Amino acid sequence: MKRVLLALAVLAVMAPSAWAQEAIYAKANSPEYKQKFWGMIGRGILNVATCPVDLIVNVVNETKAGPPLIGTLTGVGKGVGCTALRALSGGVDILTFWVPNFNGMPVSYSYDDCLATEGREAMLGSGSSSSIGGGAYGSATPAKKPYTK
Repeated sequence: MKRVLLALAVLAVMAPSAWAQEAIYAKANSPEYKQKFWGMIGRGILNVATCPVDLIVNVVNETKAGPPLIGTLTGVGKGVGCTALRALSGGVDILTFWVPNFNGMPVSYSYDDCLATEGREAMLGSGSSSSIGGGAYGSATPAKKPYTK
């Protein structure tokens, strides 16, 4: 019992929050090699570990936004795609963290939309570390109107 509580306490302390995730993404996109090196390792591990969250979030959001069956199926499709994309992005980060002047292929850190603007800006190198997410978690995804009959 003590081991289970200890394991849960360690996980609670190590669980990334939005600000830590934003800092990891900023470091991974840094032009400074030392920052990029550790940032890409962290972002890769974070993306591989949290990729299943995309499936859950997308199924729930699309089910709420559309007709029950169609919304659920749309969410499953979008969730599987985003899960695969986030896992692939994390794998690329882990395998290529050592390559100079290559900052990986990051996805958005918003689980609402894995292709949100801040992920594409970071991928293309046109955004600065402060533009990633704009300081608000998931701010690039517009709110969807719920389905009504």
